[in-house]
Amino acid sequence: MTTVIMNDDAFEKRGFKISTDKNLLNVDVIYDFLNNDSYWAKGIPRQKLARAIENSMCFGIYFNDQQAGFARVVTDNATFAYICDVFVLPDYRGKSLSKWLVQTIIKHPDLKGLRRWSLATADAHNLYNQFGFSPLAKPESWMEIYTPYIKPQ
Repeated sequence: MTTVIMNDDAFEKRGFKISTDKNLLNVDVIYDFLNNDSYWAKGIPRQKLARAIENSMCFGIYFNDQQAGFARVVTDNATFAYICDVFVLPDYRGKSLSKWLVQTIIKHPDLKGLRRWSLATADAHNLYNQFGFSPLAKPESWMEIYTPYIKPQ
């Protein structure tokens, strides 16, 4: 997997960068947000999150080397990618960082040429629509096992 640091002149001048280097991730900040503030991962056990990060392609947004946002991509790097756990911390919202983050994910060299991208959102449809995401073309083909309450193991 290629480690990529994505700088954009407009964002870099303001002190922001995006990186896939997991060594830069502040897992305490990520855990705190997902466990306490997200609607999709509230109550996630820390060990589960650590395992998810370990087994995913992760994108961190940094402001002067401090964690400002995050996203995970679960992928085989050949045909499929699932984007999840996307957030920008409240102090950094309203700066187009989520748009830059999704754009960076979609353009990542290890994710070129995938046949399918997916994600689930309750409130960010307008963001993802800008990148071509739409409701499932054939929802009748999709199935799931849904276990909303994550239990420690």
